[in-house]
Amino acid sequence: MKVLKARLYEAERAKRKKELEKEYAKKEKIEWGSQIRSYVLHPYKMVKDHRTDVEVRDVEKVLDGKIGEFLDAEKNLE
Repeated sequence: MKVLKARLYEAERAKRKKELEKEYAKKEKIEWGSQIRSYVLHPYKMVKDHRTDVEVRDVEKVLDGKIGEFLDAEKNLE
């Protein structure tokens, strides 16, 4: 019984590991140019969302967490 349990455990573990590897392979590489938004604070102030091309001039509002404009634009893309 112990051997059977051990084999079943290893089979399940291998299955989960394979699933995790598939999910990991889907991830995009983290590199320059893959960011979602750009925050420019000097010499002018602007936040640009690269997925939706929405630009906001009120940087302080965005930095305080008010990102509704970006979320609305993302919903409209779908």
